[in-house]
Order: sequence, then structure tokens, then C-alpha cells
Amino acid sequence: MTNPVFSSRAAMMLAMLGMAVGTGNIWRFPRIAASNGGGSFLVAWVVFLLLWSVPLILTEFATGKAARSGPIGAFTKLAGKQYSWMGAWIAFVSTAIMFYYTVVMGWTLRYLFGAVTQTVPTAPCEAGAATCVGPQEYWDGFIGSGWPILTHALAIALAVMVVLRGVKGIERAARFLIPSLLLLVLALTIRAVTLPGASAGLAFLFTPDWAMLGNASIWLEALTQNAWDTGAGWGLITAYAIYMKKREDTTLNAFMLGFGNNSVSLLAGIMVLCTVFAILPNAADQIVGAGNEGLTFIWVPQLFGLMPGGSVFMVLFFLALVFAAWSSLIAMIEMASRVLTDAGIARRRAVLTIGGLGLVLGLPSAIWIEVFRNQDWVWGVGLMLSGLFFSVMVMRHGVDRFRRRLVNSEGSDLVVGRWWNVVIRLVAVQAVVIMVWWLWQAVDFNDLAGSFTLFSEFNAGTVLIQWAIAIAAFLGLNRWLAANAAGSAASGEEA
Repeated sequence: MTNPVFSSRAAMMLAMLGMAVGTGNIWRFPRIAASNGGGSFLVAWVVFLLLWSVPLILTEFATGKAARSGPIGAFTKLAGKQYSWMGAWIAFVSTAIMFYYTVVMGWTLRYLFGAVTQTVPTAPCEAGAATCVGPQEYWDGFIGSGWPILTHALAIALAVMVVLRGVKGIERAARFLIPSLLLLVLALTIRAVTLPGASAGLAFLFTPDWAMLGNASIWLEALTQNAWDTGAGWGLITAYAIYMKKREDTTLNAFMLGFGNNSVSLLAGIMVLCTVFAILPNAADQIVGAGNEGLTFIWVPQLFGLMPGGSVFMVLFFLALVFAAWSSLIAMIEMASRVLTDAGIARRRAVLTIGGLGLVLGLPSAIWIEVFRNQDWVWGVGLMLSGLFFSVMVMRHGVDRFRRRLVNSEGSDLVVGRWWNVVIRLVAVQAVVIMVWWLWQAVDFNDLAGSFTLFSEFNAGTVLIQWAIAIAAFLGLNRWLAANAAGSAASGEEA
């Protein structure tokens, strides 16, 4: 059978946007922007949208459309059989992220339920209160209970239910989830900017301090945020691009996806920062420094608790988070399933296999927050290596040849010039710099032995050891991978 295709360009772009827009846009971007100078961060963030995200999105669109295979088959076809292991790395990293991302979606489901039933506390406990349950105590109690296991299982079930229905199921989900998500974020943003004092949040977010751009960490954080919230270099775009029509545009779609995704991040930044500056301006530094979970599940309920009509808007906020997590999780399961179908496994069996693995291998992150943080750290940084490997694939294929034949393919609305030849090589340099920087941050020179252990929430050793194990395995299996995961247009939607 031939591959199914998206029914329309609009359906494809909704699915792609659903893949790209996730919880990182809504809970990580506002915190990172606020922690790195607001307007100054935005300047660097836009620069790396053009230097990292868009070049990789163009690469992935072209790769999936040309190879009609998941990452392993695509690398085998376009770079050569000796590079199949790089495609396996890309597929594995995104799948490893999927194992704990289901836990994140589970958290959003639990808090949506709590917001609807108005059981989420919105006021902190007073000092000395013995029996009070505030937002911090509620979060601690939830994480330490059996709830995360149940919500993790529910998240897996909801995503697998969609992916089992193939491209048509993904389309239907995207047509509902993404417009709904955009409307929810827009409604929350409008409410935030109309709060008294919200103008201080807007001024902070959109007024750059040009002197701060001399701080290298702002640029490196901006590059990291682009890598984590656009989906560029994850292999997910490659998997969805398999289902593009032969004469479908690649270039304009790639730019639309990058700018569309970052527009959602910007709206989320406005929403969160305007609310913070309007409701709790004296606690702004404490809020943005709370970490992803702290900002979303501890501080956000307090903010809505102080806002007129806050209970309604808290429901909308967590509903938006559920939709963002769900649409991204669908893409992760689709990509992992595609790797198995490329190897000749029937689609239904592949999807159920990935769902089962996700259920089992996600349990440690659901039970122990320390495991969750470790996996988020290890494979989040691993995405930078994935971006490097895509750049290597293009260089192995021939940069100009890749641009002329695959990026500027049949049906493209725009012609990408030679600038891309330079920028896709620059992606490799950026990837090396950001990996070295992150690993350097994770070394405690007062405790070098402790910095190179396997089990740690945040050190260099846990990254390097887990990476080394995975890469050694894929190198050892390279010949088998090349022979069994080349993929073809004939591997379609088997029953």
C-alpha cells in the first residue's frame, strides 16, 4: 500500500503545529524569558529561531517528504548505511522524552480535574498552620501519591487512541485540539493584559536592555529554548512529513511552523508575565525562579486565586496545558511507531507496542520525581546532539544538493537560497557549543567525583554515561538497523 497523506495543507499544518506547541511553550518560555532579561532575551530568541529552528525544520520537512521513512530509514537513504545509528539516536531521544512526557500530561490532567472541581488550593498556608493544605502541600501530596501513575496511564491511553486511527485520527485530533488551544491561550492573554498593572509585564517583556546582550548565557538560553519548544531536530517533523503530498510545499510551511510555534510561546509569555506583574509584583523574582513545576502547579493557582473570576480562568489554563501536552504526545508516539512500521511491523501492533513501552518505562518518572528530573536533563540536552546529527546528514548528502533537490522540491512556494548552505553548517557549531556549555554548568569543580556519577538529577556524568550506553548500542547494531529500518513508500497503514 502507498503511504496515506494529509487531506489538506491546513490539516497538515495543524498537525505540525500540534507537534511543536507543547507544555514547554506555556510553562518554560515565560520563566526562561523572565529569568534572562525579558526583552533582551526576546532578541536572542528570534535570532536563533532563524539560525537553529527554521534551518532544522526545513531539513526535516525535506527529509520526511523525500525519504518517506522515519529517522532511521531517512538517515540510511540520505546519508548512507553507516549513518543509520544517528537516525536511531534521534528516534530514541524523542522516544525517551515521550516516556516521561506522558507523566507531564498526567499532571495537567490531574490539575484540570482539580480546577474543575475547585479542589486545587489557591492560597498559601500561614506560618505555623498545622493542618493547612496550600498549593505547595497539594503538589507535594500529589507527587507522593499514586495519582501520577494513574494519570500517566490515562495520558498514554488518550494519545494511543488517536494514533491508532492513523493519519485521519491525527488530523481529527489536530483540527479540534489546536484551534481550541489557540483560542484558550488567546482568551487568557486578553484577560492578562486587561488586568490593572499588566503594562509593567508588557514593558518588561518587550523592552530590551541592549547591554545585557553582551551576556553569553542569554544567547545560550535562547538557543536552548528554541531547541526545546519548536520541535526542530526531534525527528517528529520528519515523521509527519512522510504524509505530505508529493507536490506539497516545504519551504513556506517550514517558516510558518517556526513562527507559528514561537507566536504561541510569546502569547504564553504575555499571559504569565502580565498576570504576575499585575497580581503579585513583589513576588515576581520568586515566581519565575520556581522551576517549571513550581511555576505551573504551585504559583499559577495562587495567581488565579487572587484574580477576579480566577477559578474559570484556571480551568482554561489547565485545559490549554492538557491540549498542548496531548497534541505533542501524539506526535511522539507516531514517530516511534513509524520506526517500527519501517521495520515491517504492522501499524496497529507498532502503536500498541510503543504505548505499552511508554506505560511501563514511564512508571519510574511517575513514581519518583528525581527520576523524572534526571531523564528530562539527560534527553533534553540530547536533543542538541540530535540537531547536530541532522546537520551531519545534510553535509554527508551534499549541502547544496540537498537544498536544490530536497528543500526546494516540487511544489515549494519559496525558493531557499544559498544562505541555508551556511546556516545548516552553523547548526553543527551551535550544537557543539550548547552541549559543552550545558555540561560545563553541570560540573562541580569542588566535587569532581560527584559530578560524574550515573544517578543524579543534574550532573555531567549522568548525561555522558547514559549517552555512551545508547550510542555504543546503536553503533553495534548499525548494520542491522540499516538492513531492517530503511522504510519505503510501501509501508503504509497496515491494519
